[in-house]
Amino acid sequence: MTGPGHQPADDLRTLLRVTLEALDAGRRDRSGPLPAGGPAAVRQATLDALGPGPLLPRTGDGEAAALGALTRMLTAGSADPADPFCAAHLHCPPLAVAVAADLAVSTLNPSLDSWDQAPAGTTVELEVVAALAELVGFDPTHAVGTVTTGGTESNLMGLLLGSHTTGQAAIRSRARGRSGPRAHHGRPGPRAQLGRAGRGGSAGPVPVLCSAAGHHSVRRGAELLGLTKVVPVAVDAAYRMDVQALRAALARHDGPVLVVATAGTTDAGAIDPLAEIADLVRSHPAPSWLHVDAAHGGGALFSRRLAGRLTGLDQADSVALDLHKLGWQPAPAGVFLTPSRRGWSRLEAEIAYLNPADETTAGYTSLLGRSLRTTRRPDAFKIAVTFRALGRERLGAMVDACHDLAEHAAHVIADHPRLELAAPVTLSTVLFRYVPAGTGTGTGTEEGTRLDRLNAAIRSRLLDDGAAVVGRTTAGPEAAVHLKLTLLNPAATAADVSALLALVAATGDRIAAEAQP
Repeated sequence: MTGPGHQPADDLRTLLRVTLEALDAGRRDRSGPLPAGGPAAVRQATLDALGPGPLLPRTGDGEAAALGALTRMLTAGSADPADPFCAAHLHCPPLAVAVAADLAVSTLNPSLDSWDQAPAGTTVELEVVAALAELVGFDPTHAVGTVTTGGTESNLMGLLLGSHTTGQAAIRSRARGRSGPRAHHGRPGPRAQLGRAGRGGSAGPVPVLCSAAGHHSVRRGAELLGLTKVVPVAVDAAYRMDVQALRAALARHDGPVLVVATAGTTDAGAIDPLAEIADLVRSHPAPSWLHVDAAHGGGALFSRRLAGRLTGLDQADSVALDLHKLGWQPAPAGVFLTPSRRGWSRLEAEIAYLNPADETTAGYTSLLGRSLRTTRRPDAFKIAVTFRALGRERLGAMVDACHDLAEHAAHVIADHPRLELAAPVTLSTVLFRYVPAGTGTGTGTEEGTRLDRLNAAIRSRLLDDGAAVVGRTTAGPEAAVHLKLTLLNPAATAADVSALLALVAATGDRIAAEAQP
C-alpha cells in the first residue's frame, strides 16, 4: 500500500513535464501574441487537434497523449498576456509562483463551504481578507470579506448587501414614522425624514446611481436583483463621475439609494473622486450605500506612488478588488470587502450537512455565509503565497512599472502625427486613435464614419495577422471608435510600447492607402 497521496503525486509529476513541454511547443507554433489567420483558421486548427472522431470516444488516447496534444493546441491558439504586443484587456501575465500555488489548490481540490473540506484554506482566506481590508484602510479586526470570481460577482454582492441594508433601514424608518440615525462604518449618520419615495406603502426597488463609464456588470447585477432603476451619472472630460451631476441625481432620489463609484474604468482607467462622492452619500437624508468598483484600480494600493489616487476608498460601504488584474494572479482572484458585518445577514444560512450550529460554536468555522456560491475553491491561497513571496514593495514596483509604460505610451502618442490621445493616463490604460493626415473630425460627418471604420479595421488587421492584440472601444461625445492599450506586463519595456504604437500607425497608413481610389 502506498503512502497518502503518493501515487497521485507521481502521476502529476509525469504529466506536468508533458504539460510544460506542450506549452513550449505551442508558443513556438504561435510565434506571436496570438494565432494568425483570424477566427476561421483558429477554429479549424482547434477542431483538427480535437480529432476527427467524437470528442468522447469509446476508448481514449491515454493521459499523456491527450494532454500533450490539446495543451499544445490551446497554447498555440491563445492570446499570450506575457507578450508585450498583447495589450487589449485587463488580462495579466500571471506570476509563476501564483500559478504553482494554484496547482496545489487544484490538486487538493478543497471547498470552503464547510470547515472539514478546507481546514487550512478557511484560515488562509480569513487572513487574506484581513490583509486586503487593511490595505484598503478598513479596520481588519472588524472588516468582513470573501474571495470572488471577479468584479462581476463582487459588484453583485455590493448591490445585494446594499439593497438589503437600505431596504431594511427604510422599512424600520417607515415603522417608526421617521428615519433614524444611519450608521456608516458603525458611526451615526444624519437624522432626517424619508423622501416621498420612502413614505407609506412600498418604496419599490432601490435606485442605483452609477457612473456612465461604470462597468456593465453593475447594470446586469441590478437587473438580476430586480433593481430596475439604474440611473447613469454623467462623467467629466477625464471620464470620472461628475460630482455635481451626482449631487443633482441624489436630490432627485430622496429615498433610499445605492451609489456605485469606479476606481479604474475599463475604457480609460479613470478613478472617480471617491472622497467627494463619499461625503455626498453620507449626507444623503435617507438610508444609502456606497459601493466602489475598484476591480482595476485597487491594485494601485500596492504602490506608494499611486495609492493616494484612491483616497476616499476607505469610506465605502463595500469594495470590489481584482488581483487577476494589477495583482498578477491566475483568474479567478476577485475580492469583496466591507468595513463591518453590516448587510452580511442577507447571506447567512445554517445547513445541517455543512455548518450545524453546535459545530460552529465549537470552532469549526464555515465560510458558507460569505459567498453566493456553495462549492468554492480557496483561491485566497495563491494570493497568500504571492504576498509572502513578493511583499508590498515588489508588487508596488510592478504596478509602477506598468504605469510608467502607460505614461510613455501617452508621450509617444502625443508626439506622433497620426495618433491622437483621448484621455489622460491614470493607471495603465491608454485611450487613443489613429487619424490620417488632413482628416477632420466633424461630428456626425461622413468623414467621422470613415475614421471609425479605419480604426476598427486597424484592430481587425492586427488580429488577423497575429501581430498584436489592441483594444477597441468608443469615446467622446460622438462615441467615436478608439483604440486602447491596457499595459499590465511589468516585464515589457518602453521600446516594446514604442514599437507597438509604430505598428498601429503603420497599419493605419497601409489601410488608409488601400482605401484611396
